[in-house]
Amino acid sequence: MEALILALTVFVLAIFVGVEIITKVPPTLHTPLMSGSNAISGITLVGAIIATGSPTPLLTTILGFTAIVFATINVVGGFMVTNRMLGMFRRKD
Repeated sequence: MEALILALTVFVLAIFVGVEIITKVPPTLHTPLMSGSNAISGITLVGAIIATGSPTPLLTTILGFTAIVFATINVVGGFMVTNRMLGMFRRKD
């Protein structure tokens, strides 16, 4: 029970810190930072695949699959935004 309370405390604190950090970033830096965070989402995706494929309880497999889905959405969306951002700097013929 104590480990659960500790894990929830860390999770809630991470949410608060994440919101504070994101709200302090100027809008002009959002797109470059998002494209840079694709590497972190890729690492999350690999970890989720490993967690889902290991012989673990059903709940771990379900959470791993959910992490795979969300990390994939994040990676694909990040690359789409990066591609669109880089398209703005191409020469128009």
